[in-house]
Amino acid sequence: MHTKKVYFKTFGCRTNLYDSQVMMSSLKEYEITQNEAEADVIVINSCTVTNGADTHVRSYISQVEKNNNGAKLFLTGCGAHTKGESLLKENRIHGVFGQSEKQKIDTLLAKEKPFYEPGDLNYIDDMVVDEFVGKSRAFIKIQEGCNFRCSYCIIPYVRGDARSMDENRILEQVARLALNGFGEFILTGTNVGSYGQDTKTSLAKLMKKMSQIRGVRRIRLGSVEPIQITDEFKEILDEPWMEKHMHIALQHTSPKMLKLMNRRNVYRQDKALFELLAEKGYAIGTDFITGHPGESEDLWREAMQNAKDLPLTHIHAFTYSKRDGTPSATMKPEVNGKIAKERLHELQELIQQKNFDFRKAYRGELEVLIESCKEGFYHGFDQHFNKIVVESQEDLVGNWITVPNYEVKKDFNYARI
Repeated sequence: MHTKKVYFKTFGCRTNLYDSQVMMSSLKEYEITQNEAEADVIVINSCTVTNGADTHVRSYISQVEKNNNGAKLFLTGCGAHTKGESLLKENRIHGVFGQSEKQKIDTLLAKEKPFYEPGDLNYIDDMVVDEFVGKSRAFIKIQEGCNFRCSYCIIPYVRGDARSMDENRILEQVARLALNGFGEFILTGTNVGSYGQDTKTSLAKLMKKMSQIRGVRRIRLGSVEPIQITDEFKEILDEPWMEKHMHIALQHTSPKMLKLMNRRNVYRQDKALFELLAEKGYAIGTDFITGHPGESEDLWREAMQNAKDLPLTHIHAFTYSKRDGTPSATMKPEVNGKIAKERLHELQELIQQKNFDFRKAYRGELEVLIESCKEGFYHGFDQHFNKIVVESQEDLVGNWITVPNYEVKKDFNYARI
């Protein structure tokens, strides 16, 4: 009998990458394929953080419909809560299920009739993943949900309040993955830095315990909030297993805009924290929204000056996207979309130059995990989360390499080994 093949299409953040892996590990009656064209079933793990994210999911569904290979489509992820019902009514997908239902995937994919099962927003994963299909780094989901209520953000409404995964289960998962050859671990979640607040522990304590597991070489964090970098966390900044890159979400650098956005960070304190990290040799990334209602030209100029003063090296920036039901959706005055895009590009160019300057100024060796080979060149990331392209006659995929000599190019570092 023909075993049906399932293709996973994952949109959005690292938490979704992890959730896709949980689904793959839970499949028993189906075969996983990396080739979309041969799939009998396509599971779309969706994102809804912006209108653009929703559009990408809809465009993907249209593309699959056009290719018309008869695959059954199922929707999960954050978009299941915001767009699932409408897509189901339009008969564009066969079934919708929330994040809490993903371990029942065999049963769900076998359902003959269309269904909508949004699940439970208070659910906590208890699955242990010991393999990552097609990956050289391991993503470890340590928490789910968010207690922040930033005025522009829909995510707490689709992921629920913050809750932490069981520490022993996290450590068991890390140990199993380390035994299977994974050396770099990326801690992920909706609001990673809130880990432990509900279970009387902390992110720093968890990371110390992880570092003691044999085979763990590098630990990287998803996005954390400035107020989550506590004194206890600062004590682990010099540990050799810490990736020398931190992504700290600011969202803006104008104090007035931070208030409008209902953010908990204060620019003056953010600057002091970033300077401390830079002194310790860290590359620093941040999130930033341009064009949020109320962002006048004067506030934008102030924000740009502040961004210039910060030792930033990476940016994950996007233009404001109105999400119905959030406080920002009714705020005035709105910012013209064209202006928001121009501001986005101005900021991205600034940080791109800062990243180039950081790489030119760095004098040490690069510790690189090679992740893939494309057209004869090996691609990986160093300890500062900067991309490197390596030319070599050896097969380096999955290897850790130390690179003492390399050339700094505009968008990446280059080495011949």
